[in-house]
Amino acid sequence: MQKHVLILDLVDDAELIARYEAFHAPGAVWAEIIDSIRAAGILAMDIYRHGSRLVMTMETVDEFSFAAKARADADNPAVQRWEALMAQFQRPVPGTPVGEKWQRAERIFDLALQDVNGQHHDSETE
Repeated sequence: MQKHVLILDLVDDAELIARYEAFHAPGAVWAEIIDSIRAAGILAMDIYRHGSRLVMTMETVDEFSFAAKARADADNPAVQRWEALMAQFQRPVPGTPVGEKWQRAERIFDLALQDVNGQHHDSETE
């Protein structure tokens, strides 16, 4: 299984943010979108919001490919309609290449790796 974290901003407008959240409420996302997510090998997906910043977490099958998902989405009219609808609410984070939206975040900390071989750094020795 793979884990991915992606970030995206929303237009900083309370009414638009409320509408965006309504589109993502339980049962509100179009069935074709849910089907396309699952067909790509995405096992779990969550989106969190802080202000106008979104953070998406995904757990995928080992074989998951962002490129394959993008190709499948490009050939799916329902996904294209959904993306066009969502575009009015979304804006890329700074530094995003033109034509892209969600950006992968780089993991810089993993608790499981902090006690490798029972060793860790003490604040007194830093």
